[in-house]
Amino acid sequence: MAAEFQTEAEGGRGILDWFGTTIGRIVISLLIPFVAFAVLYYGFIFLRESEAPTGVIVAVAIVWGVGGVALLFLLANWFVEQLPLAAKVALRPYVFVGPAMAILIYYLVLPTFRTLWLSFQNKAGEFTLANYEFAFTDPVMLESLRNIALWLVFGTGFIVIFGLLVAILADRSRFEVLAKALIFLPMAISFVGAGVIFRFIYDASRAPGQSQIGLLNAIVEGLGGERIAWLLIQPWNNFFLIAVLIFLQTGFAMVLLSAALKGVPEELLEAGRIDGASEVQIFFRIIIPYIRGTIITVSTTIVILTLKIFDLIFVMTQGRNGTEVIADRMYKEMFTFANQPRGAALAILLVVLTVPVMYYNLKRFSEEEAF
Repeated sequence: MAAEFQTEAEGGRGILDWFGTTIGRIVISLLIPFVAFAVLYYGFIFLRESEAPTGVIVAVAIVWGVGGVALLFLLANWFVEQLPLAAKVALRPYVFVGPAMAILIYYLVLPTFRTLWLSFQNKAGEFTLANYEFAFTDPVMLESLRNIALWLVFGTGFIVIFGLLVAILADRSRFEVLAKALIFLPMAISFVGAGVIFRFIYDASRAPGQSQIGLLNAIVEGLGGERIAWLLIQPWNNFFLIAVLIFLQTGFAMVLLSAALKGVPEELLEAGRIDGASEVQIFFRIIIPYIRGTIITVSTTIVILTLKIFDLIFVMTQGRNGTEVIADRMYKEMFTFANQPRGAALAILLVVLTVPVMYYNLKRFSEEEAF
């Protein structure tokens, strides 16, 4: 009996000794994040299927999610700290970045490949290129491509121009803070909220002679004019929608460009004035080249935002009367017409249009970092 007890004790010490070895610590340090992630996942499933009051579920979800993630990293860090220095240095980046990378791969990379595979199928699951033929030959899609080109050219262009103009004028004003706050204020409005607001501004539902609830038509009739159906006039209704985007995003461009303008050395401007350059020449030959990088950053950011524009179109016109864009058509194909392969092809088209802009940004950032 004593011999059996001694054998079991020695076996237990053997297991503990193995846990104390480098290999054992590495195994544990890799196992703990997976265990914690599994606990978080099944906790989420439990909360999703729970019949508790919504407020209780939200509160528990916040505590569970934030606390669980914090506990995940604390445990992972504690076990990594027990390893030898070489293993500690090698594992620490993966332990901290690993969960985020796993989430990105599962929720972003894999769905992208699944969407790409689906885009080459028809409703019966057979291989076809018809979805991409539709994207580039269908009259409705050609109209969507034309509209997104209008959004890219006029939306991005006017946002950058107005943002730069406001930044310059505000920097030379005594009321700089107030002016910038007012211009930036629309950034606090969501696209859906702005769509609802401007839908009332453009409203033309009241008959002539009745009191107009649309601000623009009230002004037009007050000046003796006739009611205008702003969102029905093709193709000008696209420009009225683009005006909403300009209203929302000019503040974003103004803040970044204003910060860049403040970084222009005053000595450089004074040197230009001493050499006889006018203010216009200083602006175009000194200031613009100096802040070129910020202008490109703002422009590419707005381009990416514009390519996937959906909220404003859906709220204000639902894509009717020649205002449809790619994202709106993708939504209709997937959820209205239940043609998921065609919707997947349009989603891939958006990705293909966005990737070159993102690649250019990343390449330029890397070049600046190297410099």
